[in-house]
Amino acid sequence: MKVMKFGGTSVGSAERIKNVANLIVSRGRNVVVLSAMSGTTNTLVEISDYLSKGNAVGAKETLNALEIKYAGVIAELYSTSDAVQEATEAVAKSISFIRGLNERSYSSLDAKEILAQGELMSTALMNIYLKEQGVKSVLLPALDFMRTDKNGEPDTEFIREKFNESISAHQDAQIILTQGFICRNAYGEVDNLQRGGSDYSASLLGAAMHADEIEIWTDIDGMHNNDPRFVDGTRPVSELHFEEAAELAYFGAKILHPTCVLPAKLNNIPVRLLNTMDPDAKGTVIYNAGATHTIKAVAAKDNITAIKIKSGRMLLAYGFLRKVFEIFETHRTSIDMIVTSEVGVSVTIDNTSCLQAIVDDLKKFGTVTVDKDMVIICVVGDLEWQNRGFEAEVVNALKDVPVRMISYGGSNYNISLLVRKSDKIKALNLLSERLFNK
Repeated sequence: MKVMKFGGTSVGSAERIKNVANLIVSRGRNVVVLSAMSGTTNTLVEISDYLSKGNAVGAKETLNALEIKYAGVIAELYSTSDAVQEATEAVAKSISFIRGLNERSYSSLDAKEILAQGELMSTALMNIYLKEQGVKSVLLPALDFMRTDKNGEPDTEFIREKFNESISAHQDAQIILTQGFICRNAYGEVDNLQRGGSDYSASLLGAAMHADEIEIWTDIDGMHNNDPRFVDGTRPVSELHFEEAAELAYFGAKILHPTCVLPAKLNNIPVRLLNTMDPDAKGTVIYNAGATHTIKAVAAKDNITAIKIKSGRMLLAYGFLRKVFEIFETHRTSIDMIVTSEVGVSVTIDNTSCLQAIVDDLKKFGTVTVDKDMVIICVVGDLEWQNRGFEAEVVNALKDVPVRMISYGGSNYNISLLVRKSDKIKALNLLSERLFNK
């Protein structure tokens, strides 16, 4: 069996739900993981925000609009009165739960329960539609088997045991449906795997059941070799190593959540990225191998800030870097890139919420300069240092673009270059021309 995960845009309307239903039925007995319908999670976040601010009127008005939207989907999706009634009751259960919350006693636990309603509604609508079409489908509640431990990490043993028990109890089911994203924490409270976590759900479940493959269905035909929003003529990459996919996901390729690949990688399960709108497209397969001696793709990560600490005391100074890194650790700020010299160190961050405090602390050790509005350009492929000429190709492509930092050698799959935001599109196009359009 495979695990097939469909994102919000894939089930974003009655027509798309029907298309996905036809698609999954045509592929035999598999596990299907669904996200909330597109736009729903954002609306639920907005409702939570109103409640947290004590604005019950704003919350209810937004909830009313969501209820009307789902009523329209139900009217278009089903052809029998029984299915319409069952779907209406399923949606009403979620709407009534949210409507019953009191803004005066609202808490973070309520916020997570509100967010969970999106996946609960989308899977209910799909299951009811499949049954209306005569398909033997079963809806397994993710809250019964998806759990995190006291550190907030997936409890993989619990997931494996409970999920396989659930599947075994429904051997006659043609389609096994469940929710992505949502889970319970170690204390039994409704929680989630963070936004984008439906990919993670699919990967965790694929690992738990030793799936033949994990399919991630979106609205684009695989991971492209550059950003199609800024570069013409991009094309899907046919295959990637897990490490390459992780680099691309982290540095801006939004089609795949960065955490998704780890459970699949550890259990040697291929992940295939496919297009719901073009099911026959080959997409991208990600696995523990891949074509060698090639550069695969380019991605960009925006909103980067570079910080340089220059200090004469750094020369032969024991413990200098440790003191610098401790400052970022104290302020819970991750570093993306780092380059060093005898008299200084430059790093980049994407979270500037503590920037001023970080700069103030760094000034104890040297002269600090900050460059804002920067972009990390990430070039991914088989970049083992023995592969002569690859780094030269990348640098030569950007000979007319000022480059603030270069990071190479920390990974066998990535060269990172820091450029100004104003040079981003030019840099992406120059790299495509040099690396892919020869």
